[in-house]
Amino acid sequence: MKTLQRYLPILTWGRAYDRETATNDLVAAVIVTIMLIPQSLAYALLAGLPPEVGLYASILPLVAYAVFGTSRALAVGPVAVVSLMTASAVGEFTQQGTPEYLGAAIVLAFISGLMLMAMGFFRLGFLANLLSHPVISGFITASGLLIASSQLKHILGVSASGHNLYDILLSIGSKIGEMNPITFVIGFIATAFLFWVRKGLKKLLLGFGLNAFVADILTKAGPVAAVAVTTLVAAAFDLGEKGVRLVGDIPSGLPVPQLPSFDSELWLQLMPAALLISVIGFVESVSVAQTLAAKKRQRIEPDQELIGLGASNIASAISGGYPVTGGFARSVVNFDAGASTPAAGAFTAVGIAIATLFLTPLLTNLPQATLAATIIVAVLSLVDLGAIKRTFAYSKSDFTAMAATILITLFFGVEQGVVSGVVLSIALHLYRSSRPHTAIVGVVPGTEHFRNIARHTVATGSRVLTLRVDESLFFANSRFLEDKVYGLVAERPELEHVVLMCPAVNAIDASALESLEEINHRLSDSGVKFHLSEVKGPVMDRLKRTDFVEHLTGKVFLSQYEALCELDPATAHISEARSPKKTAQSDLWAGPEI
Repeated sequence: MKTLQRYLPILTWGRAYDRETATNDLVAAVIVTIMLIPQSLAYALLAGLPPEVGLYASILPLVAYAVFGTSRALAVGPVAVVSLMTASAVGEFTQQGTPEYLGAAIVLAFISGLMLMAMGFFRLGFLANLLSHPVISGFITASGLLIASSQLKHILGVSASGHNLYDILLSIGSKIGEMNPITFVIGFIATAFLFWVRKGLKKLLLGFGLNAFVADILTKAGPVAAVAVTTLVAAAFDLGEKGVRLVGDIPSGLPVPQLPSFDSELWLQLMPAALLISVIGFVESVSVAQTLAAKKRQRIEPDQELIGLGASNIASAISGGYPVTGGFARSVVNFDAGASTPAAGAFTAVGIAIATLFLTPLLTNLPQATLAATIIVAVLSLVDLGAIKRTFAYSKSDFTAMAATILITLFFGVEQGVVSGVVLSIALHLYRSSRPHTAIVGVVPGTEHFRNIARHTVATGSRVLTLRVDESLFFANSRFLEDKVYGLVAERPELEHVVLMCPAVNAIDASALESLEEINHRLSDSGVKFHLSEVKGPVMDRLKRTDFVEHLTGKVFLSQYEALCELDPATAHISEARSPKKTAQSDLWAGPEI
């Protein structure tokens, strides 16, 4: 039963489901459904797919997540970044608007689902850690700018193409003379209205005396109002005949479930893109889920989230949809509306299904410019230019990875951007790890604490050198440690003992072990004994499996103070004789590193 509950979380929360919980979930579902209908249509167009595909991707995936997901508030469905990545991936192999394009998008969702489920079953959620926060932040910022620029053609009413910022802007600029004035007016007004709704409507409604809950619902329904008004205007003035591009006929009815194409060549071509979409979608989704769960002191299971998202993508593919993941804005709305369990998502799926059956004829005259405005307003909220400044001030290496991700995503494409960001992050991490922070340390007078001689007033002796290394030892930094020790010993002809202080060493791999053996051997030839201190238990356990400790010319000390007392009692005596009160606090502390 425990295993079954792990893979089917619905068995856990479902047993305690009652009328009050159902009421909360229904209220949240109504609000999210109102928000999700225009979003689903808009994001499908962003992915280069017919608008009804967005609705299809918002029905069965929500039901699948309700069964397999662990977050009580996550709202699964089409999102902007994944829609852009879908368009980029599928657009490399076939033309938008063709049956082959739709078929490839469905296959992409199916492959992504299988990958996510496999990662979940094999507990590979840690792979998402390869995407550092600066890379994710940079990728989302660049994607937001790229998506917004790609929607300008719908605001202007021109035909344009391109997979990067340069090509998109160049294409739009070359067609600017063909702009449709009526389309531009609709797009501009809709965009301005939606920005105002997001920023100012709630304050206005609260000023009129509405309670916060009602004001929030009306604010979230802003895109629905824009859709309704512009659709009525387009129908009343027959704007389709005046060059305004409309959504057109949207087929009513639900999709017939069927398996996607099993073209081996297409599958192999789409696998790299599917892997990127899977990992990025999972990172975005689990970040939102963990944030919302923490607010209610709940927890999610990342590996089970992989299974839940995998099942959602497989369900999307079977029902004619495209890749989906947990959306930030929808999930926050779902949470704020009082969703208590994943059943809120299943109720939302029912609402979307009803809309697909009965409301799609009403959207025939919906201007594409309105959907473009919806996308632009939604994605520009993802652009965080302040993060660039903060990252630059804090870490130049992280800023380098972020800047590279942004620039490559904007000018070369989304897949190249995220891959380059990951590769650069790993390379920078290895570079930093290959040159770990080390410090010669001495004892703080009147204490048993050891600190960096460059930052503190400490007691040291000429016969003993204590080197603290602030990093685990592995193949990338083992040679650096050797060179560091040899250089320090060469500068001190009177030296008799070298102590490697290891409080921050969590692991020593085989390459580092060979380096330690070589250091021990070469110091022995120089008449210097080699010691270790403050070695952690698991590290010591591994060292005891070798003959390194037996051949060590010195000892392994439990504490550095114990090493000092035995190897240099005169310095230890000086430390004991001095009172801590005689050393000013300003002398003991000069910065954040210890």
